[in-house]
Amino acid sequence: MKILQLLSNPLLLTKKIYGRILRAYNLYILKDEFTVEVTRWFRDKGDETLRLDYPELNEESIVFDLGGYKGDFAYALNEKYGCTVYVFEPHPKYYDACMQRFLSNDKVVPFNYGLSDKDGKFLLSDSVDGSSFLNPNHQDKNAIECEVKEIFSVLKKLEISNINLMKINIEGGEYPILLHMISEDKLSLVDNYQIQFHNFIENADSLRNNITEGLLKTHVRTWCYTFVWENWKRK
Repeated sequence: MKILQLLSNPLLLTKKIYGRILRAYNLYILKDEFTVEVTRWFRDKGDETLRLDYPELNEESIVFDLGGYKGDFAYALNEKYGCTVYVFEPHPKYYDACMQRFLSNDKVVPFNYGLSDKDGKFLLSDSVDGSSFLNPNHQDKNAIECEVKEIFSVLKKLEISNINLMKINIEGGEYPILLHMISEDKLSLVDNYQIQFHNFIENADSLRNNITEGLLKTHVRTWCYTFVWENWKRK
């Protein structure tokens, strides 16, 4: 009887179909916050706009690129602002790519190690991009042993006391290094943090919340696409 009523009333049928589609959308799409945030990021063209929008940078500025990959971000920032960019890329293949790319540019300086909370070695999967070293799901027989160094020892060696922008995309490595900086009360060494938090790490939400609480003491979040990219500017 209900089916016959719906078929005899096109408007009611349309409303019913629309209602079911809307409920399915809310249930299966909108509940996935990450999908929503990724969609919003690409809609806003964040890679071409927000990630490169630091008008305070100039030729005297210092940028740290953690997880440099092939050097695209370093190239874009140096080209736009003339700043010095230190690229930390532990994967030898991508480090070599950066070395070749910036061979004639002494303002982009690649290092063949990552930055972390302590010195150490780790296995880096060779089947993904060069920054994916903390993903517990990586199982690669051809994994490469790579190196990380404690961040403050590197700063001391480089004689750097202030970083104008630190971009962090190290596939889970953001958690130990930022928690280390919080524990040492050193977050204020950096003017801007551009961070990609990763949600495949165990307790990622809790870890990100802890880091957020620490950052709020010294910085203001200027834009955020949760677990995609976000920026924190020093107060």
